[in-house]
Amino acid sequence: MSNTPDQSAFIETLLRERDELYQELSKLRQLDGGALERYEAIIREKDLKINCLGEKIKNFEDKIKQLTDQLAWYRRKLWKPSSEKYIPSDPAQRKLDFDGVDILPEEETVIKASANEIITYKRTRVEREKKQPVRMPLPENLRREEEIIEPEGIDENWVRIGEEVTEQLEHKPGELFVRRIIRPKYALKKDQQLAQETSGEESRDKAVKIAPLPLPALPRSNAGASLLAELIMSKYMYHLPFHRQLAMFKLEGIKIPASTVNDWFVGCGDLLRALYYRLREIVLESDYIQVDESTVPVINNEKHRAVKAYLWVVRSVMKNLVFFHYDKGSRAQRVVIELLRDYKGAVQTDGYDAYSIYENKKGVLLLGCWAHARRKFNEALKEDQSGATYALEQISLLYGVESMADDQGLDYQQRAELRSRLAYPILLGFEKWVVSYMPKALSGGRMSKALTYTYTLFHRLSRYHLDGRYKMDNNLVENSIRPLALGRKNYMFCGNHDAAENAAIMYSLLGSCAALDVNPREWLTDVLTRIPNYNNNYSLDLADLLPHNWKAGRTLQNAPLEIQ
Repeated sequence: MSNTPDQSAFIETLLRERDELYQELSKLRQLDGGALERYEAIIREKDLKINCLGEKIKNFEDKIKQLTDQLAWYRRKLWKPSSEKYIPSDPAQRKLDFDGVDILPEEETVIKASANEIITYKRTRVEREKKQPVRMPLPENLRREEEIIEPEGIDENWVRIGEEVTEQLEHKPGELFVRRIIRPKYALKKDQQLAQETSGEESRDKAVKIAPLPLPALPRSNAGASLLAELIMSKYMYHLPFHRQLAMFKLEGIKIPASTVNDWFVGCGDLLRALYYRLREIVLESDYIQVDESTVPVINNEKHRAVKAYLWVVRSVMKNLVFFHYDKGSRAQRVVIELLRDYKGAVQTDGYDAYSIYENKKGVLLLGCWAHARRKFNEALKEDQSGATYALEQISLLYGVESMADDQGLDYQQRAELRSRLAYPILLGFEKWVVSYMPKALSGGRMSKALTYTYTLFHRLSRYHLDGRYKMDNNLVENSIRPLALGRKNYMFCGNHDAAENAAIMYSLLGSCAALDVNPREWLTDVLTRIPNYNNNYSLDLADLLPHNWKAGRTLQNAPLEIQ
């Protein structure tokens, strides 16, 4: 097909323009020295980097989606009913919806209704009548010293018509006395001896009779059980070091060497050690305990100074028994692992990470402490008043439910039902608020730490609603630690690991007395008198001497007889 003259002219024009443009481009390239090629190379490099960055962003988006999915899975795993699989008797499985952050309208309605009921109860409950202070009469069994004060100017013209008596409670220093044990000896009369010899009976050992000496609390010691009890109680309940007690004895004219008292204390520790181990067994047999730890200074002979050591405290909530555990002063996780190795039941602790190993142990349910969470929000008030105040108000509502149960005298089952109805919705809303508020808190600040602490442990904090026996906080075991905190301010340190172990024994036994409202002086005196017989007769159960059984036995002895 041949081109027309017009088409040929058009093609020639295009070719000529192309040649001109090419020549002009060649001149420009000669003038810019290859800059255009460099710009093109830079543009290609930038395009390549943009493509790489786009791939990285896509990878990050995929990773974020993956982590988000994992987080949702872990939330379902931790917060759904499977987290209570060790409580088979729970009739109402946990159903908190922790997969979402926003509170649903129907949830908000329930939460507001629960909060209003708690607040209304606080406002309308009848305040307990305040008792007017009344001077109690002084006990009749106290010895009375009478002092008669006659008025001046009395003669035969006056007749006595009565008297007014005023009693004041006075005090004299404690009395030390000597217990003299007299054991009469009896010999068989001679005619009876001859008669027995004639009959051929072997009665030489029966010719003289004397009562056996009661086993002393400490062998080869003249310290009586009451004195030993007073020394131990004064140090571990009233925090008086032995040297102060000896100074007080000296004022009464009694000089006792410090080394002697120290030997007595070591001997008492050895004497009571088996009873302490029996106490520990009974506490760990219960199905609900609280655990905490506290410091005690102990002398390190290598460093020649006192170092910070730790005593672990375990309290049986239902039996009101407590024991202290000392393992060379360590606070490591291995100590609690060994201590609770065979334990089955609920364990209530603070947020110390050493306990987290029991989160997934079969047969163990970890509970948290709301007092610790509340304390952290209190510390955040100055930093974030509005947020911390809201958190404290929600925690106050939860404690308000406990006050309602206490005022109404509810049993454990009724308390659990009240918690499910009122506390449960508050827990649901508060957890979601914590999640939504965390991004608003100052990173690294007190409020952020309080929110992180609460959210991390919320699964433990919220489990108390499962059983009416469970407490909201760890205050009971913390109260058991207070004597230790007061003691280290007075006697200041333990001389070595053995002394710290003996201190753990004394704190355990006296702490159980305090928890059970048992007179420690009477209990310890009686136990130090009787325990040598128990240690020599393994058929006797040392548990009979523990404060709860001792108190029950005393109550039974003092109970009035019923006449049929």
